[in-house]
Amino acid sequence: MKRQTYVYTITFIAALGGFLFGFDTAVISGANPFIQKYFNLDELALGWAVSSVIVGCIIGAFSAGFVSDLFGRKRVLIVTALLFTLSAIGTALATDFTFFVLARILGGIGVGAASALSPTYIAEISPADRRGRLVSINQLTIVIGILVVYFTNLLFASSFGDESWRYMLGSEALPALMFFGLLFIIPESPRWLFKNHQEAKAREVLKKLEGESHIAEEMSEIEESLRGEQEKVAFADLFKGGMAKITFIGIVLAMLQQLVGINAIIYYAPTIFASAGAGLESALAQTVAIGGVNLLFTFVAINLVDRLGRKPLLLAGSVGMTVSLTFLSISFLSDGGAGYGVLFSILGYIASFAATHAAVMWVMVSEIFPNKYRGSAMSVALFMHWSSTYLVTQTFPWLLANKGGAFSFGIFAVIAAFSFVFVWFFVPETKGKSLEQIEKELQIS
Repeated sequence: MKRQTYVYTITFIAALGGFLFGFDTAVISGANPFIQKYFNLDELALGWAVSSVIVGCIIGAFSAGFVSDLFGRKRVLIVTALLFTLSAIGTALATDFTFFVLARILGGIGVGAASALSPTYIAEISPADRRGRLVSINQLTIVIGILVVYFTNLLFASSFGDESWRYMLGSEALPALMFFGLLFIIPESPRWLFKNHQEAKAREVLKKLEGESHIAEEMSEIEESLRGEQEKVAFADLFKGGMAKITFIGIVLAMLQQLVGINAIIYYAPTIFASAGAGLESALAQTVAIGGVNLLFTFVAINLVDRLGRKPLLLAGSVGMTVSLTFLSISFLSDGGAGYGVLFSILGYIASFAATHAAVMWVMVSEIFPNKYRGSAMSVALFMHWSSTYLVTQTFPWLLANKGGAFSFGIFAVIAAFSFVFVWFFVPETKGKSLEQIEKELQIS
């Protein structure tokens, strides 16, 4: 029981990176109307104010795996906590738009790095039979961060008026500093330690995580998976032999999770509801409903991912998102978005996404890559993930203003339907297998 408590404790600490990921990405949704007014931004400039964080995410996600392979998962997570803190303070104090954007990019580097490293670290310290549940905790903390920030945005907007955006953005500094402090009490990943010739330390960490009886078997599997590895993995190796197919699957899964439009809603929910006729306060209140449904159905994912498996959840989510987005598009087409059709369709979409793709994508990309490639392959997959996020967040305000909700959400519905086809034909099942067993079964040379 003590061992299980230890595993969950360090999992939740690592998953605070997910909380800050969710907090940082969602806080801008409430600040948007006030930022647009303060800096006098048009739709494209507003898109840049929002999506500039994604530029940082791309940098952070692409570099985090390579850097963490050199210096360790724990050390790089500590750096991300500092970046979150500096970004929160910088954006809150900004009086110049360029400075504001630079501070957003700095925070984005932290978001991108945390998005790669928190699930990777959790996967590497998790027992095989609980890995899906434990990695899904990272997604749980992401949606808790989103829900918390929706509440605080509503509170600050009603309390501080036009200056409320500064309080919204600055409030992130408190959890960021907490994350920074707690990271010093977690161990380094045992697989990273073994890979970097620190077998004694790896053995001690595994003893705390899985018990004495499992150490020999676990160390043997890790050693076998790393046998013949050179100190550095060449980037080109990710696209050779059997590894090329796995890299392709990881990249496409990571891209699809964003191309179905989730962050168009997370970043711009008040703007969407306002375009459907809601007032600002009502629009902010409706985003709280989004956060609540997001949290509720994340628990569904956590409870089902190790019972039903990864692939069935992904398929079910693709169907649910396709249906919800189609109804959302029809709602804008038939009545311009008036009434409750938009809200109910968005909630259905959020439920479908949160229970499936939201959590399962992070589980899959953290476990399908073999030990010696994991950091580098995660960086490539998440580089494409955040590039897709940038595409969506930069273009969505313009699409909504110029093409309307029916066209915008119709595009996302088509992509959601494609995700069903891709998962059906290409995605393997990994439920209940150790990382080394998955590597063997995928026959990566």
